Amino acid sequence: MTFLTFNRRHDPRGRRVLITGASGTIGRALGDRLNRAGARVVGLDLRPTGDEPFPVMACDVTDDDSVTSAVTEALEFLGGLDVLVNNAGIGGPAPAEYAPGDEVRRQLEINLLGTWRVTAACVGELVAARGRVVMVASRMAVMQLPLAAAYGASKRAMVAYADALRLELGTHVTVTCVYPSAVRSPIHDSTKAAGLSLEGMSVYEPLDGVVDAIEHSALAVRPRRDVTTTRKGAVEFFLARHLPALTDRIVARTLAARAAGGAFDGASLAAGVVERHGGRA
Repeated sequence: MTFLTFNRRHDPRGRRVLITGASGTIGRALGDRLNRAGARVVGLDLRPTGDEPFPVMACDVTDDDSVTSAVTEALEFLGGLDVLVNNAGIGGPAPAEYAPGDEVRRQLEINLLGTWRVTAACVGELVAARGRVVMVASRMAVMQLPLAAAYGASKRAMVAYADALRLELGTHVTVTCVYPSAVRSPIHDSTKAAGLSLEGMSVYEPLDGVVDAIEHSALAVRPRRDVTTTRKGAVEFFLARHLPALTDRIVARTLAARAAGGAFDGASLAAGVVERHGGRA
């Protein structure tokens, strides 16, 4: 694991890049930067806005036919593929104590299986180009936060998929996982609306730093296996991997303080957490 340890980069000019979730906060910023640097960038998104500074094609990553059609069109437009950035993802309220419902299935379908579908559709071109895959994972792939079990599970599974892909394609394709903490974006809106905001448990990081890490992973001559996006994130990654019990205690203590302080009052999905911590149900 590394925190932005920069080394030599490939010249971005002419490199063929496909980005999923390209109309969102991170995808758009990354695509814009690579496009301005001279890369040939195409994006995929469920709902392109139409004003992105690079071509974005409509694609539902939960639908096999949509992925096949959009990826085929994108690869024909690019004439091959050097870099795939799997950035598409969603979050939402999903406490672990409740049976999985539509919200859980939606996050797993997009964050894990959507990544799998798009990557599988690109494997032939990536192998031919000896290209690379960059997975935009999350700190929660290694350090779970409460009340968001589906997101953490989907991102941890995404990393497991990346590990398998690396072993299978490693003779020809490199695979890097990038672990942002939290960036202000609409991905947090549904959790906040449910009264489960984790504002007190997460510190938002600058968007530019996240884009720096993904860009570096896409262009580095010798890409790293795992890349964090801040020094704090690097520490959290280390602790979660090597001292998980300590990490659990830190997160549990923070959750208890927030529950006792009324942060989740009125949130039905957090009623059990509040009651168990002696707060107001």
